[in-house]
Amino acid sequence: MRKPASFKFSRALLGIAGASLVATAAPSRADDSDVVHWQTVIGIIQAGNLVGSGTGQATGGGQPWSTTGGEAGVNLRNGDVGFRVRGLVLAGGNGVGTRAAIAQVKGTLVCDTDGSAGGGNSTLVDTPLVALSVTGDARFSGNLGPLPAACSQADIAFLIRIAAGRWIANGAVLKQSDGD
Repeated sequence: MRKPASFKFSRALLGIAGASLVATAAPSRADDSDVVHWQTVIGIIQAGNLVGSGTGQATGGGQPWSTTGGEAGVNLRNGDVGFRVRGLVLAGGNGVGTRAAIAQVKGTLVCDTDGSAGGGNSTLVDTPLVALSVTGDARFSGNLGPLPAACSQADIAFLIRIAAGRWIANGAVLKQSDGD
């Protein structure tokens, strides 16, 4: 399996035709410090885990999930967001190894995870729901418009959630485009 060598989303990777997505080598309306990339996507390990604070807290699903990979990215200045996940399936229970009844997922940015900038509340920014294939693959790329000021590189997380709002996977290995 080939891993991206640098912070780039290719059009082929996310199935994008036309305009560039989240993290091209030189974002047109933002400098590199506005782009955040999670180098992989992993399933939730501890069922029921909480991410975020106050009214912006997201609760984890009731079973562990696993993936075979993925990635996610966001341009904080212009609102371009993209994610790809592969092999997102249950890692426990009677549906182990399948997506079970989950047919759609969405990407969620959890901005201000500790609530320090929002009066104790994180801010959740969701993509539209997208199809989750029977093999656990899903992808999204698009623009979510201006992101809230609480969305900053210093305090942000990426989750994959089901329609009911519980999260089942997260972006991991955060890479900021300034070489971190």
